[in-house]
Amino acid sequence: MAGFFSFLNSKGMNEYVQEAKETPGAMIIDVRSPVEFAQGHVEGAVNIPGPDIQRISRIVPDKETPLFVHCLSGARSATAARVLKGMGYVNVTNMGGISRYQGTLVKGHK
Repeated sequence: MAGFFSFLNSKGMNEYVQEAKETPGAMIIDVRSPVEFAQGHVEGAVNIPGPDIQRISRIVPDKETPLFVHCLSGARSATAARVLKGMGYVNVTNMGGISRYQGTLVKGHK
C-alpha cells in the first residue's frame, strides 16, 4: 500500500528545477511543442518535442548525462522518459508538468 501513496512524497516541479540546476552537467529537456516552448519555458531548458525525442542522441551522446524532462502536465514527459531509458540513458527524471512551476518563465525561442 505504501507504493500507492508514494506520489505524496514526490518532488514538485520547483524542486526538480532546483535539483537540475545544482546537478553538474544536467540538462532540462522540455518536450512540449515549439509554440508552447516559446510561450514560456524554464531558463536553460532545451526544447525537444516529444515526437522528436530520439534526436537527443545527437545533442546528448553521453548516456550518463542527467536529464530532467518535463511537459505541460507530465504525460508527454512520462512517455519521453520511458523512450530515453529505452535508448540507454541511465539518469532520467520525469519532472512532471510546467503548469505546476512557480518560478519565472523565459519567453521566446532560445
